[in-house]
Amino acid sequence: MAESKKIATRESFGMALCELAKTNKDIVVFDADLAAATKTSIFKKEFPERFFDCGIAEGNMVGVAAGLAAAGKIPVAASFAMFATGRAFEQIRNSVAYPHLNVKIAGSHAGISTGEDGATHQCLEDIGIMRTIPGMVVINPADHYEMMAATKAAIEYDGPVYIRLGRLAIENFNDPETYTFELGKGITLLDGDDVAVIATGLCVNEALKACKQLKEEGINARLINIHTIKPIDREIIFKAAKETGRIITIEEHNVIGGLGDAVCSVVSEEYPVKVTKVGVNDCFGYSGPALELLDKFELTAPHLAKKIKAKDGKVKVGIKTKAFFELMRIIQRKSDWNEADTDYWHNKGWDGKKRPWK
Repeated sequence: MAESKKIATRESFGMALCELAKTNKDIVVFDADLAAATKTSIFKKEFPERFFDCGIAEGNMVGVAAGLAAAGKIPVAASFAMFATGRAFEQIRNSVAYPHLNVKIAGSHAGISTGEDGATHQCLEDIGIMRTIPGMVVINPADHYEMMAATKAAIEYDGPVYIRLGRLAIENFNDPETYTFELGKGITLLDGDDVAVIATGLCVNEALKACKQLKEEGINARLINIHTIKPIDREIIFKAAKETGRIITIEEHNVIGGLGDAVCSVVSEEYPVKVTKVGVNDCFGYSGPALELLDKFELTAPHLAKKIKAKDGKVKVGIKTKAFFELMRIIQRKSDWNEADTDYWHNKGWDGKKRPWK
């Protein structure tokens, strides 16, 4: 079972790096004067000879990391997500991704849960920025155990990776005894056919609480954890679209460019359904306590439950509609109606016990 102790994924990342470096001598870590915040300080304490503080010079840090990757090392370059993906974008694109070098970019303090640091440091665009770079893998783990496993997968992957870290200590919901991580593969946490909820990062656990609450109210929501935004699991999304007919995406990121847009790209090509994007609606954050901000932006379980309930796909129908449907059902079953219509009703199960409003 998952432990109840809360831990920030930035700390989990530092712990994972330190553990992996014990058996992999090629791992080297760079930071831009923020080791205490990004928790690469954990690695620095254990392996000081393999840690390099580049100062407040993120572009230079990424360039040096690219050089060491070209020499056969596995460099990890860490900073706040705002500066790692924003200030160093050109170096990431041209010096790392273009030659497809084995550099891992860690963006900490992402999202509004960065809290009191305020809007200038609450990066809400990093997933969108990194998604646009050819060949870049983008990972957004949801808790301690997923971050530990994701960090290992990122190090073992040969190529550029962006991994998103959070400042806020959050609950663990994954079971370390059974959890497995696979790049590019989503995880179905709850089954259901009323609506599909697709979440990423710290929003996954809040969505899990919301879906469990709605289960008690008779709404069976399917919950999918998409930890790898790119390459995204097209199969699990297509299946959810086909079997539920309605999708809600939830992310601690701008609704433009993030998980929601990635999911929309899949369903628009494969099986078009209505998608509701829940996240930060094209605005900047605020300075304040992280939990209060998450509540303000309606990314906590009570708010999410209301949003999911409003979009669950169930329709309240009146007695006249039901009566007309029953009349049509009898006609479909008893007469030689249009063959295409009859086949359609049969495939939908409407000539049996299924009803379109359920």
